[in-house]
Amino acid sequence: MNLHTTPHNSRAPRTTRRLAALAATAAMVVAGVQAGSAVATPGDDDARTTAAQPTTAAALGVNPSAQRATAIKAAQADASSAAKALKLGGQEKLIARDVIKDAKGTVHTRYERTYDGLPVLGGDLVTHTTAAGKLKSVDKASDAKIAVASTTPKLKAAASARKVIYAGGENPVLAWETVKKGVQKDGTPSRVHTITDATTGKKLHSYEAIETGTGNSQYSGEVELTTTKSDAGFELTDGERGGHKTYDLNQGSSGTGDLVTDDDDTWGDGTGADRQTAAVDAHYGAAKTWDFYKTALGRDGIAGDGKAAYSRVHYGENYVNAFWDDSCFCMTYGDGEGNKAALTSIDVAAHEMTHGLTSATANLDYAGESGGLNEATSDILGASVEFFADNASDAGDYLIGEKIDINGDGTPLRYMDKPSKDGNSADFWDENLGDLDVHYSSGVANHFFYLLAEGSGKKTVNGVEYDSPTSDGSTLTGIGREKAYQIWYKALSVYMTSTTDYAGARVATEKAATDLFGADSEELKAVSATWTGVNVK
Repeated sequence: MNLHTTPHNSRAPRTTRRLAALAATAAMVVAGVQAGSAVATPGDDDARTTAAQPTTAAALGVNPSAQRATAIKAAQADASSAAKALKLGGQEKLIARDVIKDAKGTVHTRYERTYDGLPVLGGDLVTHTTAAGKLKSVDKASDAKIAVASTTPKLKAAASARKVIYAGGENPVLAWETVKKGVQKDGTPSRVHTITDATTGKKLHSYEAIETGTGNSQYSGEVELTTTKSDAGFELTDGERGGHKTYDLNQGSSGTGDLVTDDDDTWGDGTGADRQTAAVDAHYGAAKTWDFYKTALGRDGIAGDGKAAYSRVHYGENYVNAFWDDSCFCMTYGDGEGNKAALTSIDVAAHEMTHGLTSATANLDYAGESGGLNEATSDILGASVEFFADNASDAGDYLIGEKIDINGDGTPLRYMDKPSKDGNSADFWDENLGDLDVHYSSGVANHFFYLLAEGSGKKTVNGVEYDSPTSDGSTLTGIGREKAYQIWYKALSVYMTSTTDYAGARVATEKAATDLFGADSEELKAVSATWTGVNVK
Protein backbone atom coordinates (compact mmCIF):
# COMPACT_ATOMS: atom_id res chain seq x y z
CA MET A 1 0.00 0.00 0.00
CA ASN A 2 2.98 2.23 0.71
CA LEU A 3 1.04 4.67 2.85
CA HIS A 4 4.00 7.05 2.97
CA THR A 5 4.80 7.06 -0.70
CA THR A 6 8.17 6.88 -2.38
CA PRO A 7 8.98 7.84 -5.99
CA HIS A 8 8.97 5.20 -8.69
CA ASN A 9 10.60 5.37 -12.09
CA SER A 10 8.06 5.47 -14.89
CA ARG A 11 8.33 3.97 -18.33
CA ALA A 12 7.05 6.00 -21.25
CA PRO A 13 3.25 5.73 -21.56
CA ARG A 14 2.14 2.91 -23.81
CA THR A 15 -1.25 2.00 -25.16
CA THR A 16 -2.66 -1.50 -24.84
CA ARG A 17 -4.56 -1.92 -28.04
CA ARG A 18 -7.53 -4.14 -28.66
CA LEU A 19 -6.72 -6.46 -31.53
CA ALA A 20 -9.33 -7.46 -34.05
CA ALA A 21 -10.45 -11.08 -34.12
CA LEU A 22 -7.58 -13.06 -35.58
CA ALA A 23 -8.09 -14.39 -39.09
CA ALA A 24 -5.56 -17.18 -38.83
CA THR A 25 -6.35 -20.43 -40.60
CA ALA A 26 -4.38 -22.58 -38.20
CA ALA A 27 -6.28 -24.36 -35.46
CA MET A 28 -5.86 -23.20 -31.91
CA VAL A 29 -6.30 -25.44 -28.91
CA VAL A 30 -7.42 -23.97 -25.61
CA ALA A 31 -8.39 -25.61 -22.38
CA GLY A 32 -11.95 -25.70 -21.14
CA VAL A 33 -12.43 -25.37 -17.43
CA GLN A 34 -14.38 -28.59 -16.97
CA ALA A 35 -11.91 -30.88 -18.74
CA GLY A 36 -9.98 -31.42 -21.95
CA SER A 37 -9.58 -28.98 -24.79
CA ALA A 38 -11.44 -27.82 -27.85
CA VAL A 39 -10.13 -27.03 -31.29
CA ALA A 40 -10.71 -23.35 -31.95
CA THR A 41 -10.95 -21.96 -35.45
CA PRO A 42 -11.40 -18.34 -36.47
CA GLY A 43 -14.94 -17.24 -37.05
CA ASP A 44 -17.59 -14.68 -36.29
CA ASP A 45 -17.87 -13.39 -32.76
CA ASP A 46 -20.75 -14.80 -30.80
CA ALA A 47 -23.81 -12.56 -30.56
CA ARG A 48 -23.37 -10.04 -27.76
CA THR A 49 -26.10 -7.53 -28.43
CA THR A 50 -28.00 -8.73 -25.40
CA ALA A 51 -26.91 -10.44 -22.24
CA ALA A 52 -28.52 -11.48 -19.02
CA GLN A 53 -27.48 -9.27 -16.16
CA PRO A 54 -25.23 -11.19 -13.78
CA THR A 55 -26.93 -12.16 -10.58
CA THR A 56 -24.06 -14.28 -9.24
CA ALA A 57 -20.32 -14.46 -9.57
CA ALA A 58 -20.83 -17.08 -12.29
CA ALA A 59 -21.06 -14.27 -14.82
CA LEU A 60 -17.45 -13.36 -14.05
CA GLY A 61 -16.15 -16.86 -14.60
CA VAL A 62 -16.54 -19.57 -11.96
CA ASN A 63 -13.15 -21.18 -11.63
CA PRO A 64 -12.82 -23.57 -8.64
CA SER A 65 -9.22 -24.26 -7.76
CA ALA A 66 -9.28 -27.95 -8.75
CA GLN A 67 -10.76 -27.18 -12.17
CA ARG A 68 -8.33 -24.29 -12.63
CA ALA A 69 -5.32 -26.56 -12.15
CA THR A 70 -6.69 -29.05 -14.70
CA ALA A 71 -7.46 -26.28 -17.18
CA ILE A 72 -3.99 -24.72 -16.91
CA LYS A 73 -2.35 -28.12 -17.38
CA ALA A 74 -4.43 -28.76 -20.51
CA ALA A 75 -3.70 -25.28 -21.85
CA GLN A 76 0.03 -25.82 -21.37
CA ALA A 77 -0.15 -29.14 -23.19
CA ASP A 78 -1.66 -27.35 -26.18
CA ALA A 79 0.47 -24.19 -25.92
CA SER A 80 2.44 -24.97 -29.09
CA SER A 81 -0.80 -25.08 -31.11
CA ALA A 82 -1.81 -21.74 -29.63
CA ALA A 83 1.56 -20.25 -30.56
CA LYS A 84 1.15 -21.38 -34.17
CA ALA A 85 -2.36 -19.95 -34.38
CA LEU A 86 -1.05 -16.62 -33.13
CA LYS A 87 1.75 -16.81 -35.70
CA LEU A 88 4.48 -16.49 -33.11
CA GLY A 89 8.05 -17.05 -34.16
CA GLY A 90 9.69 -20.45 -33.97
CA GLN A 91 11.83 -19.40 -30.99
CA GLU A 92 8.81 -18.26 -28.99
CA LYS A 93 6.93 -20.44 -26.52
CA LEU A 94 3.86 -19.83 -24.38
CA ILE A 95 3.51 -20.61 -20.69
CA ALA A 96 -0.09 -20.87 -19.46
CA ARG A 97 -0.73 -18.86 -16.28
CA ASP A 98 -4.50 -18.90 -15.95
CA VAL A 99 -7.67 -20.13 -17.63
CA ILE A 100 -11.10 -18.66 -16.94
CA LYS A 101 -14.33 -19.87 -18.49
CA ASP A 102 -17.18 -17.41 -18.00
CA ALA A 103 -20.94 -17.99 -17.88
CA LYS A 104 -21.28 -17.55 -21.64
CA GLY A 105 -18.72 -20.26 -22.24
CA THR A 106 -16.00 -17.89 -23.41
CA VAL A 107 -12.57 -19.19 -22.45
CA HIS A 108 -9.90 -16.64 -21.53
CA THR A 109 -6.38 -18.07 -21.41
CA ARG A 110 -3.54 -15.98 -20.02
CA TYR A 111 0.02 -16.72 -21.17
CA GLU A 112 3.55 -15.56 -20.47
CA ARG A 113 6.07 -15.79 -23.32
CA THR A 114 9.65 -16.96 -23.69
CA TYR A 115 12.08 -16.41 -26.57
CA ASP A 116 14.87 -18.92 -27.08
CA GLY A 117 14.27 -20.02 -23.50
CA LEU A 118 14.52 -16.49 -22.07
CA PRO A 119 11.57 -14.84 -20.27
CA VAL A 120 9.99 -12.00 -22.26
CA LEU A 121 9.18 -9.11 -19.93
CA GLY A 122 6.10 -7.38 -21.34
CA GLY A 123 5.32 -10.35 -23.58
CA ASP A 124 2.20 -11.58 -21.80
CA LEU A 125 -1.06 -12.03 -23.70
CA VAL A 126 -4.62 -13.29 -23.24
CA THR A 127 -6.56 -15.26 -25.86
CA HIS A 128 -10.36 -15.28 -25.95
CA THR A 129 -12.39 -18.07 -27.60
CA THR A 130 -16.13 -18.57 -27.87
CA ALA A 131 -18.17 -21.38 -26.35
CA ALA A 132 -18.11 -23.00 -29.80
CA GLY A 133 -14.30 -22.95 -29.79
CA LYS A 134 -13.84 -20.05 -32.21
CA LEU A 135 -10.98 -17.66 -31.65
CA LYS A 136 -12.40 -14.18 -31.05
CA SER A 137 -9.48 -11.94 -30.17
CA VAL A 138 -6.26 -11.59 -28.27
CA ASP A 139 -4.97 -8.88 -25.93
CA LYS A 140 -1.20 -8.41 -25.92
CA ALA A 141 1.03 -6.45 -23.58
CA SER A 142 3.18 -5.68 -26.63
CA ASP A 143 2.27 -5.67 -30.32
CA ALA A 144 5.92 -5.78 -31.35
CA LYS A 145 7.40 -8.85 -33.04
CA ILE A 146 9.51 -10.63 -30.44
CA ALA A 147 12.92 -11.12 -32.01
CA VAL A 148 16.51 -10.06 -31.29
CA ALA A 149 19.63 -10.38 -33.42
CA SER A 150 21.43 -12.46 -30.80
CA THR A 151 20.91 -13.81 -27.31
CA THR A 152 24.60 -13.47 -26.52
CA PRO A 153 25.12 -10.27 -24.50
CA LYS A 154 27.95 -7.90 -25.35
CA LEU A 155 28.10 -6.60 -21.80
CA LYS A 156 28.67 -8.62 -18.68
CA ALA A 157 26.45 -8.32 -15.64
CA ALA A 158 26.54 -9.28 -11.99
CA ALA A 159 26.42 -13.02 -11.29
CA SER A 160 22.93 -12.61 -9.85
CA ALA A 161 21.55 -10.89 -12.97
CA ARG A 162 18.95 -12.66 -15.09
CA LYS A 163 19.14 -12.58 -18.89
CA VAL A 164 15.77 -11.58 -20.40
CA ILE A 165 14.10 -10.13 -23.46
CA TYR A 166 12.61 -6.73 -22.65
CA ALA A 167 9.54 -5.94 -24.74
CA GLY A 168 8.43 -2.80 -22.93
CA GLY A 169 9.84 -0.34 -25.43
CA GLU A 170 9.53 0.28 -29.15
CA ASN A 171 11.50 -2.84 -30.08
CA PRO A 172 12.38 -5.92 -28.01
CA VAL A 173 15.99 -6.03 -26.84
CA LEU A 174 18.24 -8.46 -25.04
CA ALA A 175 18.63 -7.24 -21.48
CA TRP A 176 19.85 -7.94 -17.98
CA GLU A 177 17.46 -7.84 -15.03
CA THR A 178 19.03 -7.14 -11.65
CA VAL A 179 17.35 -6.98 -8.24
CA LYS A 180 18.69 -4.70 -5.51
CA LYS A 181 17.40 -5.44 -2.03
CA GLY A 182 17.32 -2.85 0.71
CA VAL A 183 15.08 -0.69 2.86
CA GLN A 184 13.03 2.34 1.84
CA LYS A 185 13.14 5.59 3.81
CA ASP A 186 10.11 4.70 5.94
CA GLY A 187 11.39 1.22 6.80
CA THR A 188 9.50 -0.69 4.10
CA PRO A 189 11.58 -3.47 2.52
CA SER A 190 12.79 -2.62 -0.97
CA ARG A 191 13.37 -4.88 -3.95
CA VAL A 192 14.11 -2.71 -6.99
CA HIS A 193 14.17 -4.46 -10.36
CA THR A 194 16.29 -2.72 -12.99
CA ILE A 195 16.33 -3.69 -16.67
CA THR A 196 19.49 -2.79 -18.59
CA ASP A 197 20.22 -3.18 -22.31
CA ALA A 198 22.71 -6.05 -22.60
CA THR A 199 24.28 -4.43 -25.67
CA THR A 200 24.55 -0.73 -24.77
CA GLY A 201 24.24 -0.74 -20.99
CA LYS A 202 21.37 1.77 -21.16
CA LYS A 203 18.85 1.62 -18.32
CA LEU A 204 15.52 0.63 -19.87
CA HIS A 205 13.14 0.32 -16.94
CA SER A 206 12.99 0.11 -13.17
CA TYR A 207 10.29 -0.65 -10.63
CA GLU A 208 9.81 -1.40 -6.93
CA ALA A 209 8.51 -4.94 -6.38
CA ILE A 210 7.20 -4.36 -2.82
CA GLU A 211 3.62 -3.20 -3.25
CA THR A 212 2.54 -1.09 -0.40
CA GLY A 213 -0.96 -2.74 0.30
CA THR A 214 -14.40 -14.07 19.04
CA GLY A 215 -11.80 -11.14 18.85
CA ASN A 216 -11.79 -7.60 20.07
CA SER A 217 -10.45 -5.60 17.17
CA GLN A 218 -9.21 -2.04 17.19
CA TYR A 219 -11.25 -0.92 14.18
CA SER A 220 -14.16 -3.36 13.74
CA GLY A 221 -15.40 -3.97 17.27
CA GLU A 222 -16.09 -7.48 18.51
CA VAL A 223 -15.75 -9.90 15.61
CA GLU A 224 -15.93 -13.62 14.98
CA LEU A 225 -12.68 -15.34 14.07
CA THR A 226 -12.07 -18.78 12.60
CA THR A 227 -9.27 -20.35 14.65
CA THR A 228 -7.77 -23.81 15.11
CA LYS A 229 -7.53 -25.86 18.31
CA SER A 230 -4.00 -26.91 19.17
CA ASP A 231 -2.32 -28.81 21.96
CA ALA A 232 -1.44 -25.53 23.66
CA GLY A 233 -4.86 -23.92 23.21
CA PHE A 234 -5.84 -22.08 20.04
CA GLU A 235 -3.98 -20.56 17.09
CA LEU A 236 -4.87 -17.99 14.45
CA THR A 237 -5.11 -20.49 11.61
CA ASP A 238 -8.24 -20.26 9.44
CA GLY A 239 -8.93 -23.77 8.16
CA GLU A 240 -12.06 -22.59 6.35
CA ARG A 241 -10.17 -20.13 4.15
CA GLY A 242 -7.18 -21.91 2.70
CA GLY A 243 -5.27 -22.19 5.98
CA HIS A 244 -4.60 -18.45 6.44
CA LYS A 245 -2.25 -17.87 9.40
CA THR A 246 -1.46 -14.70 11.32
CA TYR A 247 2.01 -14.25 12.82
CA ASP A 248 3.58 -11.81 15.29
CA LEU A 249 6.94 -10.48 14.05
CA ASN A 250 7.71 -9.06 17.50
CA GLN A 251 9.02 -5.84 15.94
CA GLY A 252 11.30 -7.79 13.65
CA SER A 253 11.57 -7.25 9.90
CA SER A 254 12.20 -10.73 8.48
CA GLY A 255 10.92 -14.28 8.70
CA THR A 256 7.46 -15.09 9.96
CA GLY A 257 7.88 -14.57 13.68
CA ASP A 258 5.56 -16.53 15.96
CA LEU A 259 2.14 -17.92 15.09
CA VAL A 260 -0.36 -16.04 17.28
CA THR A 261 -1.85 -18.31 19.94
CA ASP A 262 -4.26 -18.00 22.86
CA ASP A 263 -5.42 -20.10 25.79
CA ASP A 264 -9.19 -19.50 25.72
CA ASP A 265 -9.99 -18.44 22.11
CA THR A 266 -10.83 -14.88 23.14
CA TRP A 267 -8.40 -12.56 21.42
CA GLY A 268 -7.26 -9.01 22.09
CA ASP A 269 -8.88 -6.20 24.06
CA GLY A 270 -9.66 -3.72 21.29
CA THR A 271 -6.70 -1.45 22.03
CA GLY A 272 -3.22 -1.15 20.60
CA ALA A 273 -1.82 -1.89 24.05
CA ASP A 274 -2.74 -5.59 23.64
CA ARG A 275 -0.49 -7.35 21.11
CA GLN A 276 -3.29 -9.66 20.00
CA THR A 277 -5.51 -6.79 18.88
CA ALA A 278 -3.52 -6.10 15.67
CA ALA A 279 -3.60 -9.82 14.90
CA VAL A 280 -7.40 -9.84 15.35
CA ASP A 281 -7.85 -7.04 12.80
CA ALA A 282 -5.43 -8.62 10.29
CA HIS A 283 -7.02 -12.07 10.62
CA TYR A 284 -10.53 -10.63 10.35
CA GLY A 285 -9.65 -8.45 7.35
CA ALA A 286 -8.10 -11.43 5.55
CA ALA A 287 -11.23 -13.50 6.20
CA LYS A 288 -13.58 -10.81 4.90
CA THR A 289 -11.45 -10.33 1.79
CA TRP A 290 -11.41 -14.09 1.12
CA ASP A 291 -15.20 -14.19 1.56
CA PHE A 292 -15.67 -11.26 -0.81
CA TYR A 293 -13.51 -12.86 -3.48
CA LYS A 294 -15.42 -16.14 -3.07
CA THR A 295 -18.96 -14.78 -2.79
CA ALA A 296 -18.88 -11.69 -4.99
CA LEU A 297 -16.26 -12.68 -7.57
CA GLY A 298 -16.39 -16.49 -7.56
CA ARG A 299 -12.65 -16.61 -6.91
CA ASP A 300 -11.11 -19.30 -4.72
CA GLY A 301 -8.43 -17.31 -2.93
CA ILE A 302 -5.93 -14.70 -4.06
CA ALA A 303 -4.30 -16.85 -6.73
CA GLY A 304 -7.47 -18.81 -7.50
CA ASP A 305 -5.86 -22.01 -6.25
CA GLY A 306 -7.66 -22.34 -2.91
CA LYS A 307 -4.51 -21.53 -0.94
CA ALA A 308 -4.29 -18.65 1.50
CA ALA A 309 -1.58 -16.06 1.92
CA TYR A 310 -0.50 -15.27 5.47
CA SER A 311 -0.38 -12.13 7.58
CA ARG A 312 2.44 -10.68 9.68
CA VAL A 313 1.74 -8.03 12.32
CA HIS A 314 4.02 -5.92 14.56
CA TYR A 315 6.58 -5.25 11.84
CA GLY A 316 9.44 -2.95 12.86
CA GLU A 317 9.41 -0.10 15.36
CA ASN A 318 6.93 2.76 14.86
CA TYR A 319 6.48 1.59 11.27
CA VAL A 320 3.67 3.61 9.69
CA ASN A 321 2.91 1.43 6.70
CA ALA A 322 1.67 -1.91 5.36
CA PHE A 323 2.75 -3.85 2.29
CA TRP A 324 2.27 -6.91 0.08
CA ASP A 325 5.26 -9.03 -0.93
CA ASP A 326 4.94 -11.58 -3.75
CA SER A 327 8.09 -13.38 -2.67
CA CYS A 328 6.49 -14.53 0.60
CA PHE A 329 2.88 -14.34 -0.65
CA CYS A 330 2.05 -12.39 2.49
CA MET A 331 0.65 -9.17 3.95
CA THR A 332 2.69 -7.24 6.52
CA TYR A 333 1.49 -4.51 8.90
CA GLY A 334 3.33 -1.94 10.98
CA ASP A 335 2.11 -0.66 14.34
CA GLY A 336 2.06 3.05 13.48
CA GLU A 337 3.34 5.91 15.60
CA GLY A 338 4.18 4.80 19.10
CA ASN A 339 3.41 1.18 18.14
CA LYS A 340 -0.21 1.76 19.23
CA ALA A 341 -2.21 2.09 15.99
CA ALA A 342 -1.55 -0.89 13.73
CA LEU A 343 -2.42 -0.34 10.07
CA THR A 344 -4.87 -3.26 9.98
CA SER A 345 -8.29 -1.78 9.17
CA ILE A 346 -10.56 -3.74 6.79
CA ASP A 347 -9.84 -1.64 3.71
CA VAL A 348 -6.08 -1.70 4.32
CA ALA A 349 -6.06 -5.49 4.75
CA ALA A 350 -8.15 -5.92 1.59
CA HIS A 351 -5.91 -3.45 -0.26
CA GLU A 352 -2.80 -5.51 0.49
CA MET A 353 -4.42 -8.84 -0.41
CA THR A 354 -5.62 -7.34 -3.67
CA HIS A 355 -2.04 -6.58 -4.70
CA GLY A 356 -1.64 -10.35 -4.67
CA LEU A 357 -4.78 -10.74 -6.79
CA THR A 358 -3.45 -8.26 -9.35
CA SER A 359 -0.14 -10.11 -9.47
CA ALA A 360 -1.99 -13.38 -10.13
CA THR A 361 -4.08 -11.87 -12.95
CA ALA A 362 -3.03 -8.90 -15.10
CA ASN A 363 0.25 -8.47 -13.17
CA LEU A 364 0.14 -4.73 -13.82
CA ASP A 365 3.66 -3.31 -13.89
CA TYR A 366 4.19 -1.22 -10.74
CA ALA A 367 5.32 1.94 -12.55
CA GLY A 368 3.77 4.61 -14.76
CA GLU A 369 0.09 4.42 -15.65
CA SER A 370 -0.06 0.65 -15.18
CA GLY A 371 1.26 1.17 -11.66
CA GLY A 372 -1.52 3.67 -10.96
CA LEU A 373 -4.07 1.10 -12.15
CA ASN A 374 -2.41 -1.48 -9.90
CA GLU A 375 -2.78 0.75 -6.84
CA ALA A 376 -6.32 1.76 -7.82
CA THR A 377 -7.35 -1.89 -8.12
CA SER A 378 -6.35 -2.38 -4.49
CA ASP A 379 -8.29 0.72 -3.44
CA ILE A 380 -11.34 -0.24 -5.51
CA LEU A 381 -11.61 -3.78 -4.18
CA GLY A 382 -10.48 -2.68 -0.72
CA ALA A 383 -13.43 -0.29 -0.53
CA SER A 384 -15.70 -2.98 -1.97
CA VAL A 385 -14.64 -5.43 0.75
CA GLU A 386 -15.37 -2.81 3.39
CA PHE A 387 -18.93 -2.42 2.09
CA PHE A 388 -19.24 -6.21 1.81
CA ALA A 389 -18.14 -6.74 5.44
CA ASP A 390 -21.11 -4.63 6.58
CA ASN A 391 -19.46 -3.95 9.93
CA ALA A 392 -21.23 -1.35 12.06
CA SER A 393 -17.93 -0.20 13.59
CA ASP A 394 -16.34 0.35 10.17
CA ALA A 395 -19.15 1.02 7.71
CA GLY A 396 -18.44 0.94 3.99
CA ASP A 397 -17.31 4.18 2.39
CA TYR A 398 -15.29 5.59 -0.49
CA LEU A 399 -12.50 6.78 1.79
CA ILE A 400 -9.24 4.84 1.95
CA GLY A 401 -7.60 4.26 5.34
CA GLU A 402 -10.00 6.53 7.21
CA LYS A 403 -9.80 4.42 10.39
CA ILE A 404 -6.03 4.34 10.81
CA ASP A 405 -5.68 8.15 11.06
CA ILE A 406 -2.33 8.16 9.31
CA ASN A 407 -2.39 11.95 8.94
CA GLY A 408 -3.02 12.48 12.64
CA ASP A 409 -5.99 14.77 12.07
CA GLY A 410 -8.76 12.27 11.39
CA THR A 411 -8.61 12.61 7.61
CA PRO A 412 -8.37 9.56 5.33
CA LEU A 413 -5.38 8.63 3.23
CA ARG A 414 -7.28 8.93 -0.08
CA TYR A 415 -10.66 10.10 -1.37
CA MET A 416 -12.32 8.26 -4.25
CA ASP A 417 -15.00 10.87 -5.02
CA LYS A 418 -12.45 13.67 -5.48
CA PRO A 419 -8.92 12.28 -5.21
CA SER A 420 -7.23 15.70 -5.32
CA LYS A 421 -8.56 16.41 -1.82
CA ASP A 422 -5.48 14.60 -0.47
CA GLY A 423 -3.30 17.32 -2.03
CA ASN A 424 -1.44 15.02 -4.41
CA SER A 425 -3.72 12.66 -6.36
CA ALA A 426 -5.12 13.36 -9.81
CA ASP A 427 -8.85 13.67 -10.47
CA PHE A 428 -8.54 13.49 -14.27
CA TRP A 429 -6.17 12.01 -16.84
CA ASP A 430 -3.55 14.12 -18.61
CA GLU A 431 -0.43 13.27 -20.59
CA ASN A 432 1.81 13.68 -17.53
CA LEU A 433 -0.16 11.29 -15.32
CA GLY A 434 2.35 8.46 -15.74
CA ASP A 435 5.08 10.62 -14.21
CA LEU A 436 3.29 10.75 -10.85
CA ASP A 437 3.90 8.33 -8.02
CA VAL A 438 1.61 5.35 -8.57
CA HIS A 439 -0.40 6.19 -5.43
CA TYR A 440 -1.33 9.54 -6.94
CA SER A 441 -1.87 8.45 -10.55
CA SER A 442 -4.29 5.88 -9.09
CA GLY A 443 -6.67 8.75 -8.38
CA VAL A 444 -8.10 8.78 -11.90
CA ALA A 445 -9.18 5.11 -11.72
CA ASN A 446 -10.47 5.55 -8.16
CA HIS A 447 -12.50 8.52 -9.37
CA PHE A 448 -13.79 6.49 -12.32
CA PHE A 449 -14.96 3.72 -10.00
CA TYR A 450 -16.73 6.09 -7.64
CA LEU A 451 -18.51 7.88 -10.50
CA LEU A 452 -19.46 4.58 -12.16
CA ALA A 453 -20.93 3.26 -8.92
CA GLU A 454 -22.53 6.40 -7.49
CA GLY A 455 -22.63 9.09 -10.17
CA SER A 456 -21.57 12.73 -10.02
CA GLY A 457 -22.64 15.55 -7.72
CA LYS A 458 -23.56 15.67 -4.06
CA LYS A 459 -24.83 12.64 -2.17
CA THR A 460 -24.56 10.91 1.19
CA VAL A 461 -23.65 7.22 1.57
CA ASN A 462 -23.58 5.58 5.01
CA GLY A 463 -23.45 9.00 6.62
CA VAL A 464 -20.48 10.25 4.56
CA GLU A 465 -21.01 13.25 2.28
CA TYR A 466 -19.52 13.21 -1.22
CA ASP A 467 -19.42 15.69 -4.08
CA SER A 468 -17.82 14.26 -7.20
CA PRO A 469 -17.01 16.41 -10.25
CA THR A 470 -16.41 15.48 -13.90
CA SER A 471 -13.76 16.90 -16.19
CA ASP A 472 -16.27 18.08 -18.78
CA GLY A 473 -19.07 19.18 -16.44
CA SER A 474 -21.25 16.24 -17.48
CA THR A 475 -23.81 14.71 -15.13
CA LEU A 476 -23.35 11.00 -14.54
CA THR A 477 -25.76 8.48 -13.02
CA GLY A 478 -24.18 5.55 -11.21
CA ILE A 479 -24.93 1.91 -12.02
CA GLY A 480 -24.37 0.67 -8.47
CA ARG A 481 -21.30 -0.59 -6.67
CA GLU A 482 -21.86 -4.29 -7.39
CA LYS A 483 -22.00 -3.86 -11.15
CA ALA A 484 -19.04 -1.48 -11.01
CA TYR A 485 -16.73 -3.91 -9.20
CA GLN A 486 -17.90 -6.81 -11.38
CA ILE A 487 -16.88 -4.85 -14.47
CA TRP A 488 -13.52 -3.87 -12.97
CA TYR A 489 -12.69 -7.42 -11.87
CA LYS A 490 -13.74 -8.91 -15.20
CA ALA A 491 -11.49 -6.43 -17.01
CA LEU A 492 -8.59 -7.15 -14.65
CA SER A 493 -8.86 -10.91 -14.78
CA VAL A 494 -9.33 -11.50 -18.52
CA TYR A 495 -8.52 -8.36 -20.52
CA MET A 496 -5.79 -6.29 -18.85
CA THR A 497 -2.12 -7.17 -19.30
CA SER A 498 1.08 -6.09 -17.57
CA THR A 499 1.40 -2.91 -19.65
CA THR A 500 -2.23 -1.75 -19.67
CA ASP A 501 -2.44 2.03 -19.36
CA TYR A 502 -5.51 4.22 -18.87
CA ALA A 503 -6.52 4.09 -22.53
CA GLY A 504 -6.21 0.31 -22.32
CA ALA A 505 -8.24 0.23 -19.10
CA ARG A 506 -11.07 2.01 -20.87
CA VAL A 507 -11.04 -0.62 -23.63
CA ALA A 508 -10.80 -3.48 -21.11
CA THR A 509 -13.72 -2.28 -19.00
CA GLU A 510 -15.84 -1.64 -22.09
CA LYS A 511 -15.20 -5.23 -23.17
CA ALA A 512 -16.07 -6.45 -19.68
CA ALA A 513 -19.31 -4.44 -19.58
CA THR A 514 -20.24 -5.81 -23.00
CA ASP A 515 -19.61 -9.36 -21.84
CA LEU A 516 -21.61 -8.94 -18.65
CA PHE A 517 -24.49 -6.72 -19.73
CA GLY A 518 -24.60 -6.60 -23.53
CA ALA A 519 -23.43 -4.35 -26.36
CA ASP A 520 -26.55 -2.16 -26.13
CA SER A 521 -26.64 -2.03 -22.35
CA GLU A 522 -26.92 1.05 -20.19
CA GLU A 523 -24.00 -0.29 -18.19
CA LEU A 524 -21.69 -0.17 -21.21
CA LYS A 525 -22.86 3.35 -22.02
CA ALA A 526 -22.18 4.34 -18.41
CA VAL A 527 -18.64 2.92 -18.53
CA SER A 528 -17.83 4.91 -21.67
CA ALA A 529 -19.40 8.12 -20.35
CA THR A 530 -17.61 7.78 -17.02
CA TRP A 531 -14.18 7.36 -18.62
CA THR A 532 -14.90 10.48 -20.67
CA GLY A 533 -15.89 12.17 -17.41
CA VAL A 534 -12.37 11.62 -16.05
CA ASN A 535 -10.81 12.65 -19.39
CA VAL A 536 -9.84 9.18 -20.62
CA LYS A 537 -11.09 9.29 -24.20
